[in-house]
Amino acid sequence: MGYPKDIKIIDCMLGIPEAEERGDWYASFRPLIKDAQTLEQFAMPAQYMFKDIPESGQQADYIRWTVEQMDRFNIERALVGWNDNDTSRRAKEMYGDRFFFDMPCDPNKGMEEVRRIKRVHSEVGLSAISVFPSGTLPQVAINHKYMFPLYACAVELDIPILLNVGIPGPRIPMETQKVEHLDEVCWFFPDLKIVMRHGAEPWEALAVKLMLKWPNLYYSTSAFAPKHYPKAIIDYANTRGADKVIYAGYFPMGLSLDRIFSDMENVPLKDEVWPKFLRENARKLFKLGD
Repeated sequence: MGYPKDIKIIDCMLGIPEAEERGDWYASFRPLIKDAQTLEQFAMPAQYMFKDIPESGQQADYIRWTVEQMDRFNIERALVGWNDNDTSRRAKEMYGDRFFFDMPCDPNKGMEEVRRIKRVHSEVGLSAISVFPSGTLPQVAINHKYMFPLYACAVELDIPILLNVGIPGPRIPMETQKVEHLDEVCWFFPDLKIVMRHGAEPWEALAVKLMLKWPNLYYSTSAFAPKHYPKAIIDYANTRGADKVIYAGYFPMGLSLDRIFSDMENVPLKDEVWPKFLRENARKLFKLGD
């Protein structure tokens, strides 16, 4: 059996557009970009990696439009970034049963950021926090001391942290996202649940070794069309990693749902792995209940 279309999917990376213009989505790390092509020609800094980037067009209600796209592909719930603005608040109020939230965080802000996480969590009920290490300014590595207050906060709140790992798509330095940095963090914080985002390439084999070693480390498929899921990750999901690999898309930031789910037909997961990959692993990790 291939991809089972009757499973109600939990998508662990989806966005709600706020306007046709995308620039603000990438403003935080734009000062790191130096090449003229990215600055002058790209709508998004990693545009060279994607083709047919979806356009949301002009919508009267972007939140309702996003839910309509989810409904087309049987996506029951989606993890979206909490931006503490009107769009996020309306999404929670209107569709609290469809969206759950992670909050992007800046480790450079120290305890100010820890206090912000706790405040928003008490108000909203965050399901996770997230960091794009190469996109911090200045850049902060996964195992840098500035990250440790965020890790401790996530442990205290009993929520996962989502970390971009591997070579970043935007043309900015990669050192901060080397997969090897996770080893120290998983060792020092055995109660911290960590989810790798954005591929871990070219260290995907190391990512598998670390997931075998550390029970608190997970992998999500964000920003990859299914035809490009790393073979090491598929092999791991089909064997000892069935409970550790989680579906995440990248709509509408770089991939259309049509592209994702047409590719999904050819992903060689075992029958018993599909429900875990598309739904159950996320449900357990993010404590979504039934």
